[in-house]
Amino acid sequence: MSAPFPQASRQAAKAAEAARPLVLTAFRIVVGLLFACHGAASLFGVLGGAKGGGTVPLGQWPGWYAALIQLVGGALVLVGAGTRTAALLCSGSMAYAYFTVHQEHALLPLQNGGEASVMFCWAFLAIAVLGSGPYALDRLLAHGPATGATAEPAGRPSSTV
Repeated sequence: MSAPFPQASRQAAKAAEAARPLVLTAFRIVVGLLFACHGAASLFGVLGGAKGGGTVPLGQWPGWYAALIQLVGGALVLVGAGTRTAALLCSGSMAYAYFTVHQEHALLPLQNGGEASVMFCWAFLAIAVLGSGPYALDRLLAHGPATGATAEPAGRPSSTV
């Protein structure tokens, strides 16, 4: 049995494919920005501070180091510099946070307050696998200013990033 609107389905698929580079770039920017904001809040007490106020004491394990990874890793992912490595480090730090802080309270993230850790973990893992997208500092540095903003063919990730 054929689909009731095969032409519309093909057009929607083409539009989704054309939007892929922009959506990947926007996803990377938003995730990186939110993560960097968490780090800034914990390290500098801005944006409400750590856990509703204040800062994490300098050098305190693991909170201060987690906040540093959040700030630096999030900023690197935000601008698309060293994206895959930074995203993998951020993903691992959130997996660590989930299993050492949240998991002991209950099995599911909704029960133990670990939703943000799980979402960031998987979002950064996706970024590490998919790469930075076409609009990233990685691309500009690899290809120079003349070709830095060109998109690669859909479905073919770059081996340079």
